[in-house]
Amino acid sequence: MEALFAAITVFGILLVFLAAGLWVFASIALVSVTSLWFLGGMDLNRIGTIAGAIVNRYSSAWELSAIPMFIWMGEIIFRTDISMRLFRGLSPFVSMIPGRLLHTNVMGCTMFAAVSGSSTATTATVGKITTRELFDRGYDKSLAIGSLAGAGSLGLMIPPSLVMIVYGILAEESVARLFAAGVFPGLMISGLFTGYIVVRSWLNPSLVPVENHKYRPMDFLRAFVDLFPLLLLMVVVLGSIYSGIATPSEAAAVGVCMSLVIVLVTGQFSFTMISQSLMGALRTSTMICALLIAAALLSTAMGFLHIPADVAAGIAAMNLSPWGLLLILSIFYLGLGFLLDGNSIVVMSLPIALPLIVQAGFDPIWFGVYLVLMIEMAAVTPPIGFNLFVLQGATGYPISKVARAAFPFFVLMVVGVVLLAIFPQIALWFPNLIYGV
Repeated sequence: MEALFAAITVFGILLVFLAAGLWVFASIALVSVTSLWFLGGMDLNRIGTIAGAIVNRYSSAWELSAIPMFIWMGEIIFRTDISMRLFRGLSPFVSMIPGRLLHTNVMGCTMFAAVSGSSTATTATVGKITTRELFDRGYDKSLAIGSLAGAGSLGLMIPPSLVMIVYGILAEESVARLFAAGVFPGLMISGLFTGYIVVRSWLNPSLVPVENHKYRPMDFLRAFVDLFPLLLLMVVVLGSIYSGIATPSEAAAVGVCMSLVIVLVTGQFSFTMISQSLMGALRTSTMICALLIAAALLSTAMGFLHIPADVAAGIAAMNLSPWGLLLILSIFYLGLGFLLDGNSIVVMSLPIALPLIVQAGFDPIWFGVYLVLMIEMAAVTPPIGFNLFVLQGATGYPISKVARAAFPFFVLMVVGVVLLAIFPQIALWFPNLIYGV
């Protein structure tokens, strides 16, 4: 009961700070200090010593260097004409599939996710071209918006994923193994979205306009040329990681260099673009690193208060099956998804959730993929679903209409979570194949 009271008190204080309008990282840091002071009986000098040690540790952590580099790579590509190239390049290949150009949303987001690491960046980059083109050509607007909202969330799953880097650092798991574990679950979700569009188009052909355009072999060659820069970047970054040539941090640096080469070769380089991309990367990186430091302080505070161990022991005493625990955690994460962004969900929940998962016998790598998939669902649920706000800005539609359009794809993600739970090897077989069991 003491552990439950402490946990409720900690999260109650956190909700008070969040309701007061404080930034998430500031709320987490303040609740950590408050908990150590009131519940742990520590004086401010000792708390300051602990906080200083945590800041020193994370400011010198080599793994963190991957975060700003991957973000900068995505910021550079975001400011190029890659979205137009993606649409032109994919158009001939999807023309033979029921639903035709609607698949450019799913396939374009799947490909861009492999160089982005961000859900909102993926949605915004692909959506700034496909929404206008699909609307102008007469495709069903609801299906176009919904497929983009769902597929944009793949930026969180398909490596390089920033959320997976954050999880790997906090859980002290291999980021490279997490990247490998995210590949096939990401492709599975992409396949579910594609299959849904195919079935909807078969059942209701009016969703897709009639087109008589016939693509010639030369059109497919031009399409490949349009896709080549992005494909090359994917191969260089992910290939260097999975082949063992480079660590994720080194691959991120290589990806930035390759991005700069691409913008130079395609004639899109400018000092203004480099300056804007650097500022964008700086803002996002600072936010993530501040969250990580605050999360480490929260984790330390909970450790001093024995909350994770006591809660884990309490739940173990309830004799819940692993499936029962997973169901409770899923409901918990869905609730958090209504209120917080992905990185905040990870840093707030991991100190308690990870010990429970390990004790129940789940693989921490698998749990990282499961957690990212739950966060993907949060990206398309109001009121904080960032993909919904991106599409609201791009289309001018009210958030309620965007949310309704995204709902079928939310359901498909639920199906993905169930499949991942029943068949954990969807996530685990690829990292085990590359790095060994």
